[in-house]
Amino acid sequence: MDRPGNGGPPGREQVRRLALEGGPGTVRRSREFSRRALVSWQWLPAVDEDRRAAAEDVLLMVAELVANACLYAPGGPSELRLHWDGARLRVEVADASPVPPRLRPSAGAGRPGGHGLRVVDRLSAAWGSRPEAGGKLVWLEVSRPSALTAAGADGAPERPG
Repeated sequence: MDRPGNGGPPGREQVRRLALEGGPGTVRRSREFSRRALVSWQWLPAVDEDRRAAAEDVLLMVAELVANACLYAPGGPSELRLHWDGARLRVEVADASPVPPRLRPSAGAGRPGGHGLRVVDRLSAAWGSRPEAGGKLVWLEVSRPSALTAAGADGAPERPG
C-alpha cells in the first residue's frame, strides 16, 4: 500500500548515503548511520518528548525497512539514503528484489512477524516503493518534529537578522 507524499522538497536538501551489503550487523549499522544524521540535523539529542519520539520512530522505521530487505531481497539491502530538506525527512532503502512490499493481513498483536510495514504505515506520513535498477527502492517520509518548527531549513536554530 503506497501513501503518496506531498510533492517536492520545500528547502535545500541534504542527502546521506550508506552502501550496504546485507551481512551481519546491517540493521545496527543502518540505525547508527541514521542516528548520526539525526544528530547533525538537530533531531538529536532530543530536548523534548516530541523530538525524542520522532527520532526514535525514524530509527525504528529505518530498522524495519532494512530488516525487510535483509529478509526478502537477494543479497539484502544495497543502499540506505536519507534526504532532509528542513521540513521533511525521506528514508530510502534500495535492494535487488523487484517485488514491491505489501502490508500483510493483521496476524494478531501477540504473534511474531509481519508487523514491520504496519509500523511504517502507522508512523510515517507516507511510504511506498518504486522500481530501481532491476530491483526496487522502498521509501518513507516523516515531517519535521514540532520542536524543530522554529528551525531553519537545515534544522539549525534560526538566527535573528
